[in-house]
Amino acid sequence: MLKKNDTVELEVTSVTNLGFGAGRTEGEPVVFVPGAVTGDVVRARIVKVARGYCIGRLESLTAASELREADQLCKAPPTCGGCPYRFLKYDEELRLKRGNVASEFRKAGLSGAQILPVSFVSDGDGKPVIYRYRNKAQFRFCVRDGAVSAGIYASGTHRVAGDFSCPLQPEIFSTVADAVCRFAGEAGLTVYDEQTGTGLLRHLYIRASRDLSQICVCIVINGNDLPGADRLAGILSGSFPAVCGLTININRSNSNVILGDVFRTVWGKDGITDVFRGRKLEVSMASFYQVNHDAAELLCDTAAKLLAECAPDSGGTFVDLYCGIGTLGLSLADPDGALLGVEIEPEAVENARRNALVNGFLRARFIRAGSEEIGGELRKLTSRDTLCVDPPRRGCDPVLLDEIDASRVSRLLYISCNPATLARDAARLCASGWKLSQIRPVDLFPRTGHVETVVLMTKK
Repeated sequence: MLKKNDTVELEVTSVTNLGFGAGRTEGEPVVFVPGAVTGDVVRARIVKVARGYCIGRLESLTAASELREADQLCKAPPTCGGCPYRFLKYDEELRLKRGNVASEFRKAGLSGAQILPVSFVSDGDGKPVIYRYRNKAQFRFCVRDGAVSAGIYASGTHRVAGDFSCPLQPEIFSTVADAVCRFAGEAGLTVYDEQTGTGLLRHLYIRASRDLSQICVCIVINGNDLPGADRLAGILSGSFPAVCGLTININRSNSNVILGDVFRTVWGKDGITDVFRGRKLEVSMASFYQVNHDAAELLCDTAAKLLAECAPDSGGTFVDLYCGIGTLGLSLADPDGALLGVEIEPEAVENARRNALVNGFLRARFIRAGSEEIGGELRKLTSRDTLCVDPPRRGCDPVLLDEIDASRVSRLLYISCNPATLARDAARLCASGWKLSQIRPVDLFPRTGHVETVVLMTKK
């Protein structure tokens, strides 16, 4: 049996959505190796032995696969969880993501579902945009060589592996992070330790508009105050004209949750304003907003096309469940039509209401509630109305699926960040008479194992 620190030679036969190459030697459990890709032959040192599998560290390449990406923009170690697919050529990444969606639909009993090729954003020359696309960063503060730093967790751990110079994010995020870390070191601020629950600085959270004209910075602390906060605000505003606000988030919980419930504005704005499909959107630091602006617009373009082909000019109410700040409803619905949004986070609901007014949606209303709690509203719907759901990774609550079944709505637009729960919910709806139309994955998260999927379902 393999033991820790053993060295083995493996032929890699597949890649997981965590970016781990998988291979095995005869009679031994599978070995997962970060940074290895399908077709590689590698030498790996075993660093963890678990029941049924091992984790190996890539020591050397005996033979490189033709699927291996030669141009490595990122210099972080393979264990960094920021962009685990960076070792793969992008065509192969798209193939894996499409296959992942198809596999989940097969496992849910929907083997006949047609999964279209993955859509992606391209530049003016037709090349895929796979770096510098994120408008949000969350870095964990840490100590490196005696100095305050920040970075990204190693995959599946709470150990910082990559630093704040991640190529998925705009370069200005790195310079802002460096300035914050230098301030923290000069101010003698301590870094939070998950084991002891002591230390002040937990995470650095940065959010930006599409054009980088507005950047809001948030420091997550294990305490009530950030010493020198006013001085940090002066440093950021003086050094970075785009920085429009500094906030503090208080998280004193003994957990791995990044954000606490309390935000406090130190200076300037408590969020940013962005433009999405022609709509002006206010986005607070507490609210959800897609991290890839251009790919999210592509996703909405795809959804709009599906709806137009299914029911042009339906004239009914557009119902947006799990609506967040109203992004989907405000970008897909007719400003002159009726719009109903449902969201449980209070800050997002306030954003959505203001966004509706700014964009001229006079017949829009937003309810603060869980989407599974509004059965009375759903029972008012008719076949002319359109229902849109964009749930978190856990998918739709079973109560909500029952309410959808009980309604008279005939069009359901389901947008999901988790193919497994999407397929599960789609199978549940198909069993009660709904039919799948197109299933279109969209790559909102290039170089990672995540994929967004748009599905239109209809019912007579």
